[in-house]
Amino acid sequence: MSSNPKISIVIPAFNEEEGIKAGLDSIIERNLHEKHEVIYINDGSTDKTREIIEKYPVKLFNHNVNKGYGAALKTGIRKATGEKVIILDSDGQHDPKYIDTLLELLETHDMVIGERTDTSYQVKNRSAGKKLIRRIGEFLVEQKLPDYNSGFRGFDRELIKGMLHIMPNGFSFSTTSTMAFLKEGFTIGTFPIEVNERIGRKSNVKMVKDGSKTILLLLRIIMLFNPLKIFFPASVLIFALGITWGTIGYFIAERFPNTALIFVIGGIFIFFIGLVADQVAMLNRAPR
Repeated sequence: MSSNPKISIVIPAFNEEEGIKAGLDSIIERNLHEKHEVIYINDGSTDKTREIIEKYPVKLFNHNVNKGYGAALKTGIRKATGEKVIILDSDGQHDPKYIDTLLELLETHDMVIGERTDTSYQVKNRSAGKKLIRRIGEFLVEQKLPDYNSGFRGFDRELIKGMLHIMPNGFSFSTTSTMAFLKEGFTIGTFPIEVNERIGRKSNVKMVKDGSKTILLLLRIIMLFNPLKIFFPASVLIFALGITWGTIGYFIAERFPNTALIFVIGGIFIFFIGLVADQVAMLNRAPR
């Protein structure tokens, strides 16, 4: 391995003792550890994940406690020395054979996403939440979204490092990074990949448990990327309701109702709050 590799492969792992060996073997068989910098982040695993990784010729960094998928990726990206960074899951879902294709596209794109085919394995009970996030995301960025939460992707290291401060520590790192690159006008390339069913334990993401997290994610995405998309229509609607109700009250009771006045003032306040929120969002998204 060169002292300053051009490519860094970052793989987060948490309690993957049953499935992590298959991915490690595939990386070694393809000599990826000799061609590139391979970094595993053990995110506070309580099983034998760390011991298994230590047997292989890859770099390993450990979290003392479980910090989350996004936090593990942040650690890996900060430790990476390559010009480009590739991330993939450690549970056997992503086949390293696609890395060469991803690298080719990274030469002409700022981010490249492996889009899951229709025949790829997916958890069915998450489809409704994913569709909702996709529709809101497309509304906010005003364009079609690629496979926004695919965990197999690559990007320019300097670009993603400048955005780590807005990336969440949890499972929504992929979604937020997709939105951030689109919103800032960077180029995103895609190519089809076949995703397998994960090996070992079931996913940590639960439909009921993470339902509230999905709602919070939607609110966070709105406030981070385009708050005026929500505040402006809401302010216009409330202001219009106030004017309409006030006009009706004036002609019926010959007075402008107090409730109508509250609606009018509320609509104005919401508009200016939206302007402030938009400015704060722009400052938060500024590269650091």
